[in-house]
Amino acid sequence: MARQRTDGEVHPGYQWGPFTMRIPLIHIRFSIPDALQGLAVAGATGLALVPYFMTLLGLTFEEAVVMAMIHNILISLGWMAFGDPYAPGWLTPAIPFVVAFITSPMYLGDHAAQFQAMTALSINFALILMILGITGLGAKLIKVIPNVLKGGIILGAAIAAFLRVTKDGDAANVFQSAPIAGTIGVMVCLVFAFSKPLQTMAASKPVLAKILGFGLLPGFALAGIIGYFTDEFNYNIRWEFLDIGSAAAGLWSKASPFVIGWPSLDTFLATFPLALITYILFFGDVVTGNEMIEQAQKQRQDEKLDINSSRAHMATGIRNVLMSITAPFFATQGVLWTGIQVILLKRWTEGKDKLHSIYDSIGSFYQFGLPVLFVFLPLVTLLQPLLPVALAVTLILTAFACATLALSLVDDATERGAMVITAMAFSLFEPWLGLLVGVMTVIALCGVEVFKPQPEEELQESASE
Repeated sequence: MARQRTDGEVHPGYQWGPFTMRIPLIHIRFSIPDALQGLAVAGATGLALVPYFMTLLGLTFEEAVVMAMIHNILISLGWMAFGDPYAPGWLTPAIPFVVAFITSPMYLGDHAAQFQAMTALSINFALILMILGITGLGAKLIKVIPNVLKGGIILGAAIAAFLRVTKDGDAANVFQSAPIAGTIGVMVCLVFAFSKPLQTMAASKPVLAKILGFGLLPGFALAGIIGYFTDEFNYNIRWEFLDIGSAAAGLWSKASPFVIGWPSLDTFLATFPLALITYILFFGDVVTGNEMIEQAQKQRQDEKLDINSSRAHMATGIRNVLMSITAPFFATQGVLWTGIQVILLKRWTEGKDKLHSIYDSIGSFYQFGLPVLFVFLPLVTLLQPLLPVALAVTLILTAFACATLALSLVDDATERGAMVITAMAFSLFEPWLGLLVGVMTVIALCGVEVFKPQPEEELQESASE
């Protein structure tokens, strides 16, 4: 039985240092609606990177599933072990940068070197989070980065994502591997997520509103059905459980720095610019998440949601270190899954009678951190043909959201031009060179004065749009 909470207080849990651990069924109740949605949406999305794990990193299907399972468990630590009231997720805009980095001539085909680069990225990022989070320097650093440079980085992520889903032979290019089912599935997901006319129609049509309430699920289901009849998808259901021990041992032998060796100093130096760029995306997620929670808090006075940016920095840093030594694939340990945070907070604001605590909703959505889906191979293999669709949808929706956000950050025509040049540099060159070109472009076209610290209110406004 979940423990009770006094109105107006933070939900109870076990305190350890600056963190709060909340144990399922002791501090967190089970919410069936959130669990059903999480099983479909979080499960399919969590497996979306499996094609990359296999084609780029040389893992078997079973090893790739175990890797995704470890990422999912570490993500769940955000709310369960550390106590953050966020729906955690990937740093999705950074994934195209990461894939481009490990497929550069320096790393392509050398799987050990690729994993070492991932380990270096994760450790670099963790150090940045720890130092800037504990000292509070992170907020000061973000203030001196002008919106035009932030926009260039974010728009660069959008361009890189679009390039990945259209690249010949790429695992995310579902338009090539399943042109009919993949295209329809991606378009339905995109329209359901962003179409203004559809949202307007849903306001007066309850049935349509319920369909839209399933999020990406209708698009996946439609793609799966069409792919079956067009022979683009072959379903080979395996009626067995995943041999976790064997697959984990194989993953450990191929990926862990304790086996393949630790990254060299040159690798740490080469990956640092990308880790620093990713921190900018991370900080934007923290500010966005805090703004969303503060707005929702006004409608629920019975539960105080404790938000602490320094704690979020440290928690994400610890998760990245754990990932770096077990299943290194950088950018899968972030602080916020924005779309899901919106959905779960909306349900939370409906009242205590509908949802006792936000942690009931988050915990149930992530299946209490238990990787049931990943172990039950009938479900995994049923979703397997749809994984390229899930990957393409993840990248395209991220690209669309990043593009709209980047274009809203600046109003000046010259700054937008500089932002586009910066974005192209980030999407085409190595991270350090893209950063150098971006800074030089901004200084040359916009002037050095744009690097003056932004007022706090402007920072929050730009990050939360």
